[in-house]
Amino acid sequence: MSNIYALIIIGAGPAGLTASIYASRYQIKHLLIGSQLGGTMVWASMIENYPGFELITGVDLAQKMMEQVKKLGVEIKNTGVLEIKQKQKSFELKTENDEVYEAKALIIATGTQRQKLNIPGEVEYLGKGVSYCATCDAAFFKEKIVGVVGGSNAAVTSALHLAALAQKVYLIYRKKPLRADPIWQEKAQKNAKIEIIYETNVLEVLGDEQKVTALKLDKNHQGNNQLKVDGLFIEIGGQPGTELMKPLGVELDEEDYIKVKPDMSTNIPSLFAAGDVANISGEFQQIVTAAAEGALAANSVYQYLKGGNKHEDNHR
Repeated sequence: MSNIYALIIIGAGPAGLTASIYASRYQIKHLLIGSQLGGTMVWASMIENYPGFELITGVDLAQKMMEQVKKLGVEIKNTGVLEIKQKQKSFELKTENDEVYEAKALIIATGTQRQKLNIPGEVEYLGKGVSYCATCDAAFFKEKIVGVVGGSNAAVTSALHLAALAQKVYLIYRKKPLRADPIWQEKAQKNAKIEIIYETNVLEVLGDEQKVTALKLDKNHQGNNQLKVDGLFIEIGGQPGTELMKPLGVELDEEDYIKVKPDMSTNIPSLFAAGDVANISGEFQQIVTAAAEGALAANSVYQYLKGGNKHEDNHR
């Protein structure tokens, strides 16, 4: 069977890509599988805190990482995984295109899936004004009025990205203050096109069946609980991609993130996790921490496969 590897990395975001780079340096025969190359990193409109780049988009950073992986000759499959079975000394994976692969070890770097508001109109107007990606869809809202829900770095940078094109941006957050880094909060507060609406929830997306026309709020804004907008961008975090892990008996925390030790190992000796899907960084989910965790996971796989002391050959 030619589809047998020492390692399979599931997920092609910063954690998975970095793990692949390190696995290549360790000369581990491996396969990288990802349904979205670049992961959620590609949705980041402005990145100012990744070493080596004063300012770069998520798409550009993802492309640079992907180019590096490809130059190393890594086998990449742009597909999703449907099922994982644990055999006596390996794992068997079935992908969305009905291919079957086997590996002695796994690195799970599946990240998170976009959290939804789960309000009326959200699904109905998806693609008609509702979006989860400002980087992808900002161009459609030139000189229009949009709302952004959320208070994180992702929400604020999305608002700033949209403000460069839109007529007006409402940044709506259910608490006060925002959760974003102070530098991003300051930029948003100084931007004349951005109005921050604190301690407010969006209850419903309203429209005329063709497009979004307004948002229903849980409290009045300037005397009205309906806020006129042409679009809504939802940036309220994500849910960990761990559904495939549950049948394997991988230990998860109360929020379904994979429990990992400092070396990114799990309760299953041959299974490791890295990036946003792992619980090691808590709410501090950053591209740079995901990349670091990917490197750690690859090193741990190397030590596991050779059966030696995990601290040996740990070159810096």
